[in-house]
Amino acid sequence: MDDSFTTSDTQGTGGDAPAKERFAKAMEEAKAGAQALGKEAQDRADLYREKISSTSGEWAEQAKERASGLAIEGKAKASEAIAGLGKLVADNAGLIDEKVGPKYGEYARSAGESIQDAAARLEAKELNDLADDAKEFVRNSPGLAIGLAAVVGFVLARAFKGSSD
Repeated sequence: MDDSFTTSDTQGTGGDAPAKERFAKAMEEAKAGAQALGKEAQDRADLYREKISSTSGEWAEQAKERASGLAIEGKAKASEAIAGLGKLVADNAGLIDEKVGPKYGEYARSAGESIQDAAARLEAKELNDLADDAKEFVRNSPGLAIGLAAVVGFVLARAFKGSSD
């Protein structure tokens, strides 16, 4: 058995020195342990931070690829719909000739051709070119762009409102 635990100095001449040393040593060990835990926590935090940043970069790249694919698909569908509208107008030009007159039928044919030409130009352009054209349009005609945005927003709101009923 260790005498330092059982020995007491009633005179106060320093018999508590071994206990104080053990206490100081325990405090140093506790501080060292806390520092080691802090360093380990920091290392783990750094590891998780690196993992998250690399994963977020991958997710951002995947999102860009997906958005690009959807934009290309949307452009193809839009040009196809516009071409269909142009064909519909041109095909009905004969009916317009009969009902209203040849002059208006010719207008319908011309409009149908113009619509189909616009669809072909849309299909031929790259997405970056379309974005540049849209920016230029907004710069040149901001009032018209706001009006078109409002109309499109209204039509989309009505379409989604109707589909949820």
